[in-house]
Formats: sequence, C-alpha cells, structure tokens
Amino acid sequence: MSVSVALRHDFGSFSADLAFEAQPGVTVLFGPSGSGKSTVLNAVAGLLRPGEARIAVGDTVLTDTARGIFVAPHRRRLGIIFQDGRLFPHLSVRQNLRYGRWFAPQGTRAPEAAIIEMLGIGALLDRAPATLSGGERQRVAIGRALLSGPRLILADEPLSALDEDRKAEILPYLERLRDELRVPMLYVSHAPAEVARIATTVVRLERGRVAGIGPAAEMLADPATAGPGREAGAVIVARIVAHHPDGVTELSASGLPLFLPTLTAMPGARLRLRIAAADVMLARGRPEGISALNLLPGTVETLRETGDVVLVRLATTAGPILSRVTRRSVRQLGIAPGAALTAIVKSLSHAPEDVGTPTPEKETKP
Repeated sequence: MSVSVALRHDFGSFSADLAFEAQPGVTVLFGPSGSGKSTVLNAVAGLLRPGEARIAVGDTVLTDTARGIFVAPHRRRLGIIFQDGRLFPHLSVRQNLRYGRWFAPQGTRAPEAAIIEMLGIGALLDRAPATLSGGERQRVAIGRALLSGPRLILADEPLSALDEDRKAEILPYLERLRDELRVPMLYVSHAPAEVARIATTVVRLERGRVAGIGPAAEMLADPATAGPGREAGAVIVARIVAHHPDGVTELSASGLPLFLPTLTAMPGARLRLRIAAADVMLARGRPEGISALNLLPGTVETLRETGDVVLVRLATTAGPILSRVTRRSVRQLGIAPGAALTAIVKSLSHAPEDVGTPTPEKETKP
C-alpha cells in the first residue's frame, strides 16, 4: 500500500511546499530540526489542516482540499507511536493493548496472540506501565498501534528517548514489523544509524521542501543527505559465508569478502550493514601489510566539502561507500572524481546496531 502526500502550508515564519509518493514499507522522513518532518506527520494524522493538500493511503483519500475532503483524525485508521510510548498509566499492559484493538473495524483486527508473541510482551500483560523499562513501554506502544488495525502507522522519533541498549532492543522488532506484517509506516528520525536499519525509502526534507527521495542505501550514501557529522555512513547488503573458529564471520557483498566479529545469524543469511564514514580510510592501490581485513576497491564518484571535513563517495562492487577525511588527505592522495582508491574498513568498527536485516523486495541479493 503506497502513501501519497502533497501539501502546501504557510505558518508565517515557515512554509511547507512538498510532495512525495512512498512505496510499501518504512518511509523515513529524514532531516534536521525545522525541515518539516512534524508538519508532514501532523497533516497525515489530521492534526493539521493544510492550506492545500492531497493525502492518500492506497486508494483511501484522507485529505483533498480541492474536493473538500477531510477525514476526521479518529476515522483515519492510523496507528501512532510516540517518543515516550504514552501508555495509559491506570491500565495494565493487557488493557492498553485492548484499548487499541477497540478501535479496529471488524475484519481488520490483527491476531492479538500473534502480536504479543512477535513483540515478546507476553510476560508483561499484567504489569502496570510504571513498572516497565523504556524499551518495554515502546514494545507495548507498538503492539497497541498494531492492534488498532491501522492502514498506516505514524512513528514520531520512537527511539529518541531511549539509551543505546534500549534502542538495540527495539530495532529488531521494528524490522519484524516491516518484513512480516507489512503495514506501511511513516517514520520520523534524524539518526542515520537508525534510518540505516529500518528504512525502505528515505525522504530527505530541507526547509519544508523535498530535497531527495530514494532507497535507503542510495540516499544514505549521498553526501548531501549524510552531512558532515560523525554519524554519516553508507549501507550495503551482504550474505554470511561462514563462521571461522578464530572469532570472525566471513560475508560476501556482491563477491567482495568482508569480515566482522562473529555474528549470530546462520550461513546464507542476508544482512544489511551500515559502514560509518568515520571508520573508512582511503588508499591509493591495494595496501599491503596492514591489519585491516576489509578492503573494498572502487572509484571516486563525488566529494562534498564542509569546513575541514570532506565526505568522499566511492563506487564499489558492494555498493557506494562513504569516507570522512580531511582536506589535507584529499590533497595528499589526489582524490578527485574518477580516481581509483581502496576503502579500508576495520572489522571491529561495527557495533551491533549497525547490523540489520534487509528488505527483500527492495535490495538485490549479494
């Protein structure tokens, strides 16, 4: 089920004039504060009446100002996941879940037992929200949204209030939601690592306009999207070849070997890997006598300079790779579009949150 959004609205100090159509999966609205992410979410939710707009989910039109259509928020059949869960404190987990189910029209109700099992919250059903951890609260909030029988889920930075351990706890459940239930989702985030794990499509917003839209792997490897910060990074898909007894897992990314600390997935499994630009060094030719195991030869496509930092995009067989280097390094290596370089990636630089499952319908088998 696709999501179509076109809107114009003037707030005085800020105006939005944007349009995009997102294919099934998780569409991430990505951009800095003030770029228009919340404006889009509020318009889709029916909490904002834009000056001009047409918003549709599949064949269902929610807003069309030209035709005088505006479906009331409570009739839009949207599941909403907030930053802090927003569970009812006076209700148990079971009662919070069934509150969402109460809104689901007949014939659209998801199986309660299956949702509880998928989210691993069976042991929490009789507990009060105040006794739950942040990660547990968010899993219950996801369950409540799913049990409302939504045609679309809106997620407003649902991991921003969690620490890194709790984020790592929730991300696999969001992946299962994307891959198994296939409920379309509009997901607001400004965290590249989070986007890399779950996005099917990325819509980059700047100052109320769409600055770019495309598959996650392509958009996150665009230096304009990545920005100069340390969180910039690219995404590739790889298949596990073998687990070696010396504590290393061997993978293949379109024929290029990669080595990571031992992973739990079985040989043959396909994974989505985020490679941070700050963890990628560049070299002329193929370096010898170094400890790094991952060497990805490629050709420079683009450079983007911000202050003393330069983001270099390298085209490799495995997919585009970003490297964050200094202007001095650019001069010393003679880095320019068309230059043949090797990306060097340390095996131990990968954190667990940088390894996820790919969306099978969107990413080519390596």
